[in-house]
Amino acid sequence: MRAPAACTGSTGRIITVSVSSEPLSPYRRVTVVGSGVIGTSWAGLFLARGLEVTVNDPVPDAEERVRVGLEEILPTLEGLGLPTAGLTDRLRFEAELAAAVADADVVQENGPERLDLKQQIWTTIEQSAPDHCLLATSTSGIPATDIAQAMRHPERLVVGHPFNPPHLLPLVEVVPGERTSAETVQRARDFYTAMGKKPQVLRKEVPGFVANRLQAALFRECVHLVVEGVVTESELDEIVTSSIGLRWAVGGPFRTFHLGGGSGGLPQFLQHLGPALEGLWQRLGSASLDARTVELLVRQAQEAFGDRSVDALAAERDRAQIAVLKALGESPTAGA
Repeated sequence: MRAPAACTGSTGRIITVSVSSEPLSPYRRVTVVGSGVIGTSWAGLFLARGLEVTVNDPVPDAEERVRVGLEEILPTLEGLGLPTAGLTDRLRFEAELAAAVADADVVQENGPERLDLKQQIWTTIEQSAPDHCLLATSTSGIPATDIAQAMRHPERLVVGHPFNPPHLLPLVEVVPGERTSAETVQRARDFYTAMGKKPQVLRKEVPGFVANRLQAALFRECVHLVVEGVVTESELDEIVTSSIGLRWAVGGPFRTFHLGGGSGGLPQFLQHLGPALEGLWQRLGSASLDARTVELLVRQAQEAFGDRSVDALAAERDRAQIAVLKALGESPTAGA
């Protein structure tokens, strides 16, 4: 049984999507292309969900890198309530791309953000993967329309962009290209939902999609404020986590301002505070990552975080993020 929902694709057409009551049955074998941070994170999640995972990467140390990476995220998977016993029993490695995707039900590609390379990769995948295989790219900003230009059947490709790290954070932006079929979008949403994710189907292709555009806009102002000497990096982080970070964890910007309007909601907020907010837009900073700025940011990061390793900071972040998810009533094992 399916519960239908509607959205529009990048051309404005209506796309109907749904969630299957037995969502994992068509997806038992997943090929993860690319063994970097994103690819390893996806592989860990897929394995913890009971799928057979093949990792493809031609670099000589791919297997060692993935196994080390999986060991590092094991505590987080356990903290999410996912089974981790024998996690790598269903894991295999295949350096040849055509062979790696030959029996896949899903391909999740995580290669470098280079259009020419992605087009080359997807030409090989399309020629070698089964006709029923769901084809998804983790690209963080390249439109599926551009990647699929070299494909014979561009309707098969969709963007499945996770928010890093994929094994922990719920969001996956599902972004259809101009020729992506409604069936492909539906299957992608079904699959990611079965993985316990929260897929959001975007109604239009835009560079960087949505989450990264928001992140980029906020970070630009963060850099501006630090460069201008208004605050240090550590002070700015404290301001965010003590204010809008807490607010946005339970209600996004629009809901926040709707509540800020009191009984009149967003219309009242826009009427009374909108002009001041619009005026502030004109005064926001325009940052540049030139050599002087980079030197300042790196120095302050070293002062703020340099006494602790990245691994230690990441582990602390993961524990706190799991606590936030649980406090919000988000079931980490949803979709299992």
